[in-house]
Amino acid sequence: MRPRIVISLGNFFFALFSTVLTYIMFPYLTSFMSEAAAGFVIAGGALLSCFIFPLLPRLVARYGAQQLAIVVALIEMVTLFGLAEAPGAIAGALFAAIAFSLQPFLAYELDLLLEATVAEEGTTGRVRTFFITAWNIAALAAPLLIGALLAKSDAYPSVFLAAAAALVPFIILFAVRKLPAGHAAQLSTLKETFRRIIHDRDLAAVTFGHLLLYLFFVWAPFYTPLYLHETLGIPWSELGWMFAIMLVPYVLIEYPAGVLADKLIGDKELLFTGFLITGASLAAIGLFTPATPLLVILAVLVASRAGAALVESMTEGHFFRRVSEKDVSSVSVFRGIWPLSDIIAPVAGSLILLFGSYELLFFITGGFIAVFGAGATLLIKDFRPHKKAPPEIAPLGTSY
Repeated sequence: MRPRIVISLGNFFFALFSTVLTYIMFPYLTSFMSEAAAGFVIAGGALLSCFIFPLLPRLVARYGAQQLAIVVALIEMVTLFGLAEAPGAIAGALFAAIAFSLQPFLAYELDLLLEATVAEEGTTGRVRTFFITAWNIAALAAPLLIGALLAKSDAYPSVFLAAAAALVPFIILFAVRKLPAGHAAQLSTLKETFRRIIHDRDLAAVTFGHLLLYLFFVWAPFYTPLYLHETLGIPWSELGWMFAIMLVPYVLIEYPAGVLADKLIGDKELLFTGFLITGASLAAIGLFTPATPLLVILAVLVASRAGAALVESMTEGHFFRRVSEKDVSSVSVFRGIWPLSDIIAPVAGSLILLFGSYELLFFITGGFIAVFGAGATLLIKDFRPHKKAPPEIAPLGTSY
């Protein structure tokens, strides 16, 4: 099996585990603690990830991305088995925080392994969007799996066991197939890496754009269901099929967008469009009333994910046109956005709701994504098909 297929299949099983965990963890925690406390547990796991991320480049240089991916997946399995044993509140909260903290590490290792298979930057968009599409297909299946397991009762341990089972084929794939290791890793201190990114307008802009995307990935799924169900009174029987349709654009749009960026348009135009659609759609949710037709609500939800699919495919593709698997420090910063957004977004949302309403929350967050996303896009150096791609960033210094 070709390395890219192995890595994309690994991403499929990683997504199945990760999405199941994301959907179920908050209800699980609130079964024995308050919603506020549950939020702090999740934020605590994200904070742990932020502290550990700077150590990853050195671990990759010493042990290799493939070996680390297997080790992290094994630790994650043990953590999920601990959750499945239905521990007390303290142990359950600790296991939950660890489970969340480990997910970005797997994404980071997969990034490095995939990038090691890319020799021609003109194919980066297609390679990375195929990789992302594997994730999105699994993400569609995860809610169906949860529904089947919890159809009769809130048997959360069975969900944790299913999530652990999804990691078994992941571990087997990476244990039996030797993947390209790429070139020797270029190490730098975190300070040097930040300085290099900040002084490179292109890398700084696309990294900030990716942060905006991940803020959306928290604001939209956390607050939209609460608003539609609790405030507008839409039953979960309706929201279930609406959310399933809402996620379809991730599967249908991202790979074609990557091909389009590689061959015809480039990254910048699609990224600009994606930010405007995403921000405007998120803000429009604040205009919904109990009288708003379900089809109108569904159309806005689908549009928000269509815009997010464009943003994700373009920020991923553009960043990895500029770096290689050698630059593990820059990749660690890029992937460190995941846990960072899990800290920033809930705090910002709570502050807005403390002094305002859900309507104000959607107006502010949607406007923020549209305005600052468009601004970041204007600072990006566009990749033009059939022209020489932007030069790879200069090697970073090594620090031990």
